[in-house]
This record gives sequence, structure tokens and C-alpha cells, in this order.
Amino acid sequence: MEHREAQRNPAALSARPEGAPVSLPIPGQHGLGLESARDTLLYVPTGLEVGVPAPLILLLHGAGGEAAGGLALLSAFADAHRIIMAAPSSRGSTWDGVRGAFGPDVDVINRALERIFQLVSVDLNRVAIGGFSDGASYALGLGLANGNLFSDVVAFSPGFVPLAPKAGKPRVFVSHGDSDSVLPIDRTSRRLVPSLVRDGYDVTYREFAGPHTVPGPVVQEAVAWLGWQP
Repeated sequence: MEHREAQRNPAALSARPEGAPVSLPIPGQHGLGLESARDTLLYVPTGLEVGVPAPLILLLHGAGGEAAGGLALLSAFADAHRIIMAAPSSRGSTWDGVRGAFGPDVDVINRALERIFQLVSVDLNRVAIGGFSDGASYALGLGLANGNLFSDVVAFSPGFVPLAPKAGKPRVFVSHGDSDSVLPIDRTSRRLVPSLVRDGYDVTYREFAGPHTVPGPVVQEAVAWLGWQP
């Protein structure tokens, strides 16, 4: 069924856990070793226990960035909340669905998730995707296309929602600066948020006074919104 779904939907992710890991990687940052260049990074927080599922968030960098930029979005909260973080790198200067069609980046993310599910126990009721700027747009596109996997989508200053067939109804958190000159708010979040609400999504929206950035209090609010207490 998942294979047929992927054929119909180029943004569909098939990766799911197939068994519980019998050990854990040491806490800290690890490269998954799946790509010869621009590999996916995994951050394992302190305090995890073997066989005890933990929340996971997939974090996506902005245009011209790489995996480390994704991890940096929530790095201040990972250990305190025992959140597993993963951050892929786009194959090009930005994500495929932002440029036009979903494809190579979906494959990289799917293989990364398959490997992560082998390494750590993930609570499938607490799997999120998030990002900043182009990464936020891609998180919306991929997250809404895989609402049967992602329970929550966090979009910091997105531009739009890349088109793909939708699945499930994940919760959505969107933030945007009112003086953003890169992705002006009137053309982006102030349009896409009402559209998401009309489509039946549970959306929390925060505008803040500022430019194209992610202020610390907004990140803190997003983490609280996830509700992933250890």
C-alpha cells in the first residue's frame, strides 16, 4: 500500500519503524553516513532509555544552507525536552519541492528516516517536521503530504505550500516577522494561514515585530506548543 501511495504522491514517505533498537547511540551529534556529501545529521539528546520511545523532529534549513542550520533551530531545547533531532541537507541550493517538483530530497529524507528508526526508539505519536524560510515552505509541503507520519508541522517564516496530495491532518504552527523583506508577510503567511484554516487544519499563528529571522521567544513558544515534556 505504501509503495502504491508513493507512486501516486511523489512527496510520500514510506519509512516506518520495523523493530525496537536494542542499544542507543551515544548522546550528541552524528552523521548518518548515507550521503557522500551533505549528509543528514542526527542529534541524540541525553537521558534517553533503550526501548522508551522519544519524540523526533525533522528540521529543514533555509535556501543556501545545510543540515547544521536545521539542527540549530531547536538545539537549545533538545536535551531538556529529550527531543531527537534530525536535519537533512537539500541536494541543490534549496529543496526540490520549492524549486518545482518533489524528488531527490524526498528520497534522501526517506532513507534518513529509515536509518534513524533503526538507531533510536521513536514515538510515532510525536513525530514533527519543521524549518525556516525555504525549509519552512518545504516542511509545510512535505508535512501536509505525510500527515499520517507527522503529527505536527512547525514553519518559521514560510513562503508558500508546495503542491502535493495531502494525507492526514497534522497540527500546524506558523510564525512570521511583520517587517520581513525576504518573504514579505502580506504575500506569504497572511495568505497561506487563512487558506490552511479553511482547509480544516488546526493552525497556531504568531506574527512578531522583526525581519526574516526566528526570535528565541518564538522558538520557545513553538517548543511549548509541541507539548513534548520528558
